[in-house]
Amino acid sequence: MPVPPSPHGSPGAGPLNATLWAALASVLLAVACASDDETAAVPPVDVRVHEVATRDVPITRERAAQTYGIQDVEIRARVRGFLTSTDYLEGGEVRRGALLFTIDPLEYEAQVAQAAAEVAAADAEFARANADVERLRPLAERNAVSRQDLDNAVALAEAAEARAAAQRALLRLAELNLSYTRVTSPITGTAGIANVDVGSLVVSSPEPTLLTVVSQVDTIRVRFRISEQEYLLLARALAVQDSAAPRGQAELELVLSDGTVHGHAGRVTTIDRNVDPTTGTIGVEALFPNPEELLRPGQFGRVRAAITTQAGAVVVPQRAVRELQGTYTVGVVLPDSTVETRTVVAGERSGSDWVITEGLAAGERIVLEGVERLRPGTKVRAVPATDG
Repeated sequence: MPVPPSPHGSPGAGPLNATLWAALASVLLAVACASDDETAAVPPVDVRVHEVATRDVPITRERAAQTYGIQDVEIRARVRGFLTSTDYLEGGEVRRGALLFTIDPLEYEAQVAQAAAEVAAADAEFARANADVERLRPLAERNAVSRQDLDNAVALAEAAEARAAAQRALLRLAELNLSYTRVTSPITGTAGIANVDVGSLVVSSPEPTLLTVVSQVDTIRVRFRISEQEYLLLARALAVQDSAAPRGQAELELVLSDGTVHGHAGRVTTIDRNVDPTTGTIGVEALFPNPEELLRPGQFGRVRAAITTQAGAVVVPQRAVRELQGTYTVGVVLPDSTVETRTVVAGERSGSDWVITEGLAAGERIVLEGVERLRPGTKVRAVPATDG
């Protein structure tokens, strides 16, 4: 038997439909309550937090640097000849005056012998001319010979003396060239590997042959460049220190290529005379003690220096700060134990910490790690960090 139409035109509207709608509403209400119960049942997330504090922070700068010996002396040939021996331990220490190389001396020994003979002949000629003057002088006084004869003899004697002096100068030059065949170290230091082999021809001109380099490395020079603004800060800091300590006592750290810090602090000794207008930088030189001779010339590293101190700075660990396209954020734990992602303004770095200039206040708690996994409003349970 067909169901009569309902007053609203919907078939089957009656007591049965009302019952179905009531049952559906009850199910939806039960599901909503269950969802609320599940949300309430989610436990808070444990997070490690750090309490923000303020302190005086030294502001440091790092600049690329290169090392040099306190003295780096290039050993070059000063005469032409064939190298006959290498007389030092390459890479070892040599004393001042120690023999490094020997160049074949035979040609220069012959030149010395020839120059010595020329000196002897010139001395004999001068002696004969001087004897003529001594013989003619008393005769000229008695008018036995003319005054012109005496003057000629005196002139010949002076010319002979000049020739003898010139020959002695040539002898000294020959002896000097002979001494250059024995190449010695002008300083005490570490000698490098020889650039030439025994039997090689070395020359003194037009470009003297580079034989090796000797470096004094018990103290190391470190050169780096800083900006004009950093120079002004450094110069003022050194001026303040001048009143209590000698100039150049500002301590520096040298960070080596493997990330370690050299075990001895350095000090600024020289600031270049001018700022390079093309780069806006100025050269600085510092000295670092190197008693263990760990550092060698030519190494690269980074010089770190504290250029000023920021008083009462808000400081947080760098790992608590997230950076994305130049925007810095931290996770802040609010009083109701929820997390807020807050944008901050980061300033200078100080070691493993970051100075925050805006967005945080002392006493607030921030999430050290894992903030990217937390949504704003997430309930957390703060776990104090044991390592800061």
